[in-house]
Order: sequence, then C-alpha cells, then structure tokens
Amino acid sequence: MLMTTKTAPAYYTSKGAAFIGDSRELLEELPDGSVNLVITSPPFALQRQKEYGNLDQHEYIDWFLEFGRIAHRKLRDDGSFVVDFGGAYMKGLPTRSLYNFRVLIRMVDELGFFLAEDFYWFNPSKLPSPIEWVNKRKLRVKDSINTVWWFGKTEWPKSDITKVLAPYSDRMKKLIEDPDKFYTPKVRPSGHDIGKGFSKDNGGAIPPNLLQISNSESNGQYLSGCKAVGIKSHPARFPAKLPEFFIRMLTEPDDLVVDIFCGSNTTGQVAEQEGRRWMAFEALPEYVAASSFRLLNKDTPLDVMKSIYARILAGESVNIEDYLRQSRLDLREEIDAYGS
Repeated sequence: MLMTTKTAPAYYTSKGAAFIGDSRELLEELPDGSVNLVITSPPFALQRQKEYGNLDQHEYIDWFLEFGRIAHRKLRDDGSFVVDFGGAYMKGLPTRSLYNFRVLIRMVDELGFFLAEDFYWFNPSKLPSPIEWVNKRKLRVKDSINTVWWFGKTEWPKSDITKVLAPYSDRMKKLIEDPDKFYTPKVRPSGHDIGKGFSKDNGGAIPPNLLQISNSESNGQYLSGCKAVGIKSHPARFPAKLPEFFIRMLTEPDDLVVDIFCGSNTTGQVAEQEGRRWMAFEALPEYVAASSFRLLNKDTPLDVMKSIYARILAGESVNIEDYLRQSRLDLREEIDAYGS
C-alpha cells in the first residue's frame, strides 16, 4: 500500500512513487515514525561546482542536518538512516576536508542518532582524482573510498546480516567440506581457543564493513533510455549493489524505504525489485523524469519513453504499471501471432 501524501507523485507503481520537490517539505508530509530506512547519497561538499548542485563545505553541514533532523522524526524506533559521503580536499590545498566526519559527529551529538556502524565503499573503477594532486603534481594517491554512515534512531536498529552473506572463498569451501584435512584447532597467541565451530556451513561468509563495489554501469535500462531519448544522464549515480546491501540487511518486504536525494532513483529501482515500498525525492524535474526509465521494461519503445518523459515534465502523475501492462499485452500478441 502506497503512503498517502498531499503532493502528487511524478510517477508511481503499486510499491512506490517518485516526487519532484524539496525533500524537507516532502518528508514533512509523512507521518512521524513511519519510515523503516532512509538511504541516500546527497550532493557532496566539493570545492568545484557540479551541475547537480553542491554547497561550500562550511555551509554544507548545517544544510544537511536540516534533512537529518526531519528524518529522525519520520523514522520508526528500529529504523535506520544510511548516507554515502564522498571525500573532499580543502580548497587549493592537498589537505583533506573533515566535513563528512563533522556531519557524523553532529548527527549523533545534536540530532540524537546513534552510529550503528561505519562502512567504507571502495570503488575500484573510480578514476584518479583530484587531478591537481594525483595526476599533475603526483602528491597524493587516487581517492577511491567513500564513507557510508549507518545511523540508528535508537541503539537497536533492525538488522539481519544473514540477508547479505558473501560467497565463501574456495579455501573456506574446502575447509567446510573436510575440516580435519585443512585445519588443526589451536590456541592463538592472545589465548583465544580456535575450535572447529567456524567450519559449519552457514550459507555464506559474514561481510566486512569495507564494501568493494564497482561503479561502472554502461548499458543498463536507465542509461539506454537516456541515450535513446537524447537527454543527459545524472552525472553522479551510485551502483545498485550499494543500496541493495543495506535494503536487504536493514529492511523486510513491505517496509518503507525513502531516498531524499534520489537522482536517477537507483534506490527506488532496487526497493521495487526487493519487494519493499519506496519513496524517492528529487528537486530537479528532468532527473526525476529520466529516472522513470529504470522501472520500464528493457524493450520499451522509444516513443513510449519520450511520452513518459514529456508527461512528467508537464506535471502529470504517471502510472508506470499502465505501460508495463501494455508492454506485456504487446508481447503476448507477438507470441500469439508468431505461433499462428
């Protein structure tokens, strides 16, 4: 069941909806204590202005805390707030900014959040940056880690790591298959007695808080749709595997997931696939209109995508499932015609 709001969505499905507007105003329309997970990647506090908008580092922290203050009220007591921050340097200097750490401390000290765990997203496909300190002067290594803070509204946010177990290594598979052949129990120098209990097959390994996820999508439905319609894609998308990890770990089917800076709406796409209810907020209409491509079938005709994009920009509220149903009907007709 969709959450009822005063603002009409730009587009929607039976599971979720995307809205154009200021996230602070849109969040206020939700009942207090109604959201299971807020997960987002806001514009970063970079020194060089980006086309999707970003603030000076000194202004940034106060600005972001405005959203955090409202989100705290809207979360359930066992709810979580997960936010991805990219690193930055001080203006004109090869010295790191501490803005993301200052956000972390103020979210806890001033807004009442609890840091459940700190995560670090390693993107091995990230290009060398910043150019001045890495490529030109060769004073720094490339910046390939984002900090991802997992906040709980209380000390006990809902979580289940069995939903995000990692595949076992080949060595671990052999150990589980024949523990006696590959491991002899012994006491470590610390005095900790390592037995054979860990050789039990639990379905996967417990993941670390270092998340290695490449951000190198090049041919997905969203990018294909943007290219076909002839519009620019969002320049700062995060990969589906990132929200997928936290949505699976921190929510259950039909829980409500909200992205307050949705951009191209990767979060909504993942939440839809995972059977969660979702809401996506974004201030720029053209980004919201293009993000609808994520919810369409990959064989959606070009004229249909252009129509949806134009209708959203014109202020209409588009039911994506009408197009999905029509697409299934067209496919059925093709199959029947081929069979005859």
